[in-house]
Amino acid sequence: MTKAELVEAVAKSANIPKSAAEKAVGAFIDSVSDALKQGDRVTLVGFGSFEVSSRQARTGRNPQTGKEINIAEAKVPKFRPGKALKDAVASKK
Repeated sequence: MTKAELVEAVAKSANIPKSAAEKAVGAFIDSVSDALKQGDRVTLVGFGSFEVSSRQARTGRNPQTGKEINIAEAKVPKFRPGKALKDAVASKK
């Protein structure tokens, strides 16, 4: 599902204009992004949690040359699905 498809689904589900749904989806994405930038965790009960995780520095290999390279430490976003979401996905066969 693309962002445009999500906006359309939200508009249809909430019976609101697409422009309002687009603002709502955009505001949600911006709010989650801002919270993660500040190091906060965003928890949506039943859906899941967004958080920032640290990936330690490590040594890797360039697949073309085989030469060792150093990969710097990085902060990466993570999503952990909640029980209700896991159950909803598992029941769809």
